[in-house]
Amino acid sequence: MKSISKGKSLKYLFLFGPFFIAAGLAVGLVSETWNAIPLALISLGMAVIVGYLLWQSQQNKWWERRSTQAGTNAIIATLAVLTILGLVNFLGIRYQYRTDITESRLFSLAPQTQQLVKNLKAPIKVFIFTNNQNPQDQELLENYRRQSSNFDFEYINPLAKPGQAKSFGVKEEGEVYLVYGDKRQLVQVVGNNQPLSEVKLTNRLQQITSSTQLRIYFLQGHGEAQIVQGQNSMSQAFQAVRDTIFVPEALNLVESKTVPENTNVVVIAGPKQELFESEVKALQEYIDNGGNLLLMIDPDTDPKLNTLLSEWGVKLDDRLAVDISIAPEYGGPSAIYISEYGQHPITKDFGNGFSLYPLARPIEITQVDGIEVTELLKTKPYPNSWAESDLQSEDLKFNEGRDRKGPLILGAALKKTLTSSTDTSSTDTSSTDTNSTATNSSEAKPTPKENPNTTEKNSPQAKSNTTPSPSPNEVKTEDKSQEEKSQEEKPKESRLVVIGDSDFATNGLFGQQLNGDIFLNSVTWLSQVDDEQALSIRPKEQKNRRLNLTSTQSFIVSSTSVIVLPLLAFVTAGFLWWLRRR
Repeated sequence: MKSISKGKSLKYLFLFGPFFIAAGLAVGLVSETWNAIPLALISLGMAVIVGYLLWQSQQNKWWERRSTQAGTNAIIATLAVLTILGLVNFLGIRYQYRTDITESRLFSLAPQTQQLVKNLKAPIKVFIFTNNQNPQDQELLENYRRQSSNFDFEYINPLAKPGQAKSFGVKEEGEVYLVYGDKRQLVQVVGNNQPLSEVKLTNRLQQITSSTQLRIYFLQGHGEAQIVQGQNSMSQAFQAVRDTIFVPEALNLVESKTVPENTNVVVIAGPKQELFESEVKALQEYIDNGGNLLLMIDPDTDPKLNTLLSEWGVKLDDRLAVDISIAPEYGGPSAIYISEYGQHPITKDFGNGFSLYPLARPIEITQVDGIEVTELLKTKPYPNSWAESDLQSEDLKFNEGRDRKGPLILGAALKKTLTSSTDTSSTDTSSTDTNSTATNSSEAKPTPKENPNTTEKNSPQAKSNTTPSPSPNEVKTEDKSQEEKSQEEKPKESRLVVIGDSDFATNGLFGQQLNGDIFLNSVTWLSQVDDEQALSIRPKEQKNRRLNLTSTQSFIVSSTSVIVLPLLAFVTAGFLWWLRRR
């Protein structure tokens, strides 16, 4: 009797173990400090439980029972599974890896966006003035924030914080603003089934972080593609250029006589008529003095630019590029799909992506001393592609002696370092000025006015140049001026991109595949801006994948998913049960 009562008392004593553990956990979680008190309670509870189990094993040998061993194995297996799941979740949170298998990369940022955000040198913040937080917009902004700690965003309820909304000049709910230093820019208005656009956000981000604006001129007056909405228009390309760091304008060389001095790039897109000799001469002078040209010349046209192109070793082939491997539903042999690109900053991120060139002409390249050439766009090798001379024949076939075998070059990028007499004369002029002022070296000391950037940043120190010993700030100013002079002494270049087609950049085709990236990357490279993120694949607008079903189609889909499929599952299950009963 005494042993039975003793066993019951020890059994009740065992309950103190879970009690002490629960008390220790409660104290630690409530106080949020795991000091000696909660740890002591947890340790005491575990000691009670372990002591009871040891005593129990000596009393009735329960450890040797098969049921105990099976239960212990089950507990260990359960704990192991929970531990593995915990480790997997911990590693998943700490080391994130995301993959996007959607066709349009719906949940991934474009390479240009990723590079742009990663290269942010100062904090930038997005303010969304709305009370309705769209999960899709939040996911997009989170993707931006994952790229850099300098990017952040905040949702603001304009009704709860009217003062802040007024300071931004908010006129309607859903306005999205970018703030970068003392700059502020409206991105778009979200809401009413209008989500936040990566295209618009990235473009505004590039504009607000850029310190310069570049001018690009589109030559007009010879049947070129229009830059306004209309037939044979490239207004989408014109607007895409405007949305970046460029200021695009039309150029009429008949009226202006010369290319404006502030021009970074001149675009000649699909001229149908010949250029006047004076216009060709103006373009020649422009590119000889460090200008940059983008020529997109269609087949069966002669803009009379041969004299300019011959100096670069470029010749326009009068034949038509064909590719017999292109199926009729994709445009047929005259529609060239390019998936092979040269190793060049314009095409460095393209991989094996496609770009489309309908009715394109090949170009021939001859190596010229002092000119660096990169073949940008290449067709498939023969027998798939060749340059066709007989455009009237319905049955395309290669004619030896008249046609040229592929692979063909449809686009090329060229650059030339200027070592002309212009550079020499400027050097001689600077040396003459230096000699003429050598006798008054103390008076000819450069003033801050000669360097606008230095004047803006160091104007207080500029006033103290009369002091005998320069301060450390003045030394830094001199170092900066030397760096700027070394950049100015960098050899001047002229750049040229020639593509045997202009239709790829017109409305309807500009947004297809990589066509827009070819055009914008060419313009950016020609502008000679050292901007890595600008030369990459840009974000695309999401495609509309919605299906418009009729009432009959909707009934069939709903009845199939609600009635037919469940009924089929029950019938299959009943048939299998009947087979097993036999």
